[in-house]
Amino acid sequence: MAVTEPGVIIVGAGPAGIRAAERLVAAGLRPILLEESARDGGQIYRRQPEGFRRPAEALYGADSAKARALHQVAEDLRPLVDWRPGTLVWAVRDGALLVNRAGQSESLPFRHLILATGATDRLMPLPGWTLPGVTSLGGAQIALKAQGCTIGQAPVFLGTGPLLYLVAWQYLRAGAAVRAVLDTSAFAKRMLAAPWLAARPGLLARGLAYTVALRRAGVRIATGITPLGVEGEDRVAALHWRDAAGVEHRTGCDAIGMGYGLRPETQLADLTGCDFAFDAGARLWLPVTDGDGRSSVPRVYLAGDGAQIRGADAAELAGRLAACAALRDSGLAVDELEMVTLRRRLAGMTRFRRGLERAFPYPAHLAAALPGETLVCRCEAITAGALRQAGGEYGAPEVNRAKAFSRTGMGRCQGRMCGPAAAEVLAAARGIPVEQAGRLRGAAPVKPLPVATEAAP
Repeated sequence: MAVTEPGVIIVGAGPAGIRAAERLVAAGLRPILLEESARDGGQIYRRQPEGFRRPAEALYGADSAKARALHQVAEDLRPLVDWRPGTLVWAVRDGALLVNRAGQSESLPFRHLILATGATDRLMPLPGWTLPGVTSLGGAQIALKAQGCTIGQAPVFLGTGPLLYLVAWQYLRAGAAVRAVLDTSAFAKRMLAAPWLAARPGLLARGLAYTVALRRAGVRIATGITPLGVEGEDRVAALHWRDAAGVEHRTGCDAIGMGYGLRPETQLADLTGCDFAFDAGARLWLPVTDGDGRSSVPRVYLAGDGAQIRGADAAELAGRLAACAALRDSGLAVDELEMVTLRRRLAGMTRFRRGLERAFPYPAHLAAALPGETLVCRCEAITAGALRQAGGEYGAPEVNRAKAFSRTGMGRCQGRMCGPAAAEVLAAARGIPVEQAGRLRGAAPVKPLPVATEAAP
């Protein structure tokens, strides 16, 4: 296995990683920039494949100017950084990252490590959600941006949070006949969260504009709903749901995009030994960081949605701030005014994030009502009933013990998709707060490695 000389490594070339790299280069450093995808941009500014020529406005809407600006920065940085696209970081060991690129393994020691790993969809299982045609909201976006297609011609979008309305609007613009947008959160919660949401009035107005556009197009929007199940034989045919008044409905569709907000990708932070703390607003265990992105592990920094969900604008600021912290910790001078300004701007975005958590809460209450045969862990085909058995008959007090009894979280996704929901199911079964159910600990490899992986000479 080849070994590279230690230096500054950034994992992730989304908004946080690109801005961190830009700041380090401005200070005279040449960091290694690792990205699992073939191109930079992250999820929100994901680039279309080479050869596609759709305008930025069609891909990114109101954020097209920001996307173009970030992509230009990334292109300008390529000769100034050690740019390594298509690189999977699958483990952290003895102060080094173990990476795989094109089937070749390499060990990359680091003096400073900035993790800008982004986020993935947060899901809540329901009967039938493994039928072909059901995908996450993020997956639905990837289909549009990176593959130039839709998940269906007549989709339903289910879940809660701003992304629900954004993706539905994007599909409407792409020509899909969106059948419905079904939100598990009550509209009244948005009114109660208004003082926090007012911290970013522009984003609030944009969200309202998406809703208005959907309604004008005749798309049914319902809030406070309860999803009951996905119906179909070989693929999705309808969504069965109950409205806020208790009336049941079946909405025909050929695809379902679902998601209940986002969860940070924290596996690498876990493998570095970072401390975690339970965040009651998010109902998630998150890495502990100071105001500048420093973790509990010296010279390991976290930035962007991989630390806490605040969106792309905040990720750019947090990436710069984490780079400034790394520079200071290296003994290099950083203007205090720069860091104070970044902290101040991030404070308002953190307040907005708290507003979103109040306005669009994760529907944890659905976990207790899941039928026992509902698959929770798709990789290992573990049902809600099996999890409840692990917590009851087998006495598993938390999710890692339940994992040992039931194999929940042992599959391809390593618990990224099922972990939060599994904790909710276990907590409900045992009658304990979800924080007592714990979190699935990270394990290498964090993602599957190719069978043909070889050690480099």
